[in-house]
Amino acid sequence: MKFSESLKKNSYFQDVYKHGKSYANRLFVMYILENNLEKNRLGISVSKKVGNSVIRHHITRLVREAYRLQEETFQIGLDIVVIARAAARNASYHETERALLHLGGLHHILRKEDGIF
Repeated sequence: MKFSESLKKNSYFQDVYKHGKSYANRLFVMYILENNLEKNRLGISVSKKVGNSVIRHHITRLVREAYRLQEETFQIGLDIVVIARAAARNASYHETERALLHLGGLHHILRKEDGIF
């Protein structure tokens, strides 16, 4: 079941940056803001400092897929912005997934019944 869509407009990103809460780990910075919708919206930002376009798109695909497969463990009604750090350039899929779940745990947005955190 799909609970999310992409966060696309710059104004939505700016709103999450300005009013949201952030936590970071070695690979990513995650901003969270409630959106009062029945779905999550995921935005991914990978700057040119991280690498060329091939690397940036690879990281974006890894984050999107890791989130998609773990989507049911996240609470609903959130705008989530994930910003890649330079260390994400060399991260595997499993490291990406672990980093997203770690940040979800720090934000307390993982569902309790899943028993992950």
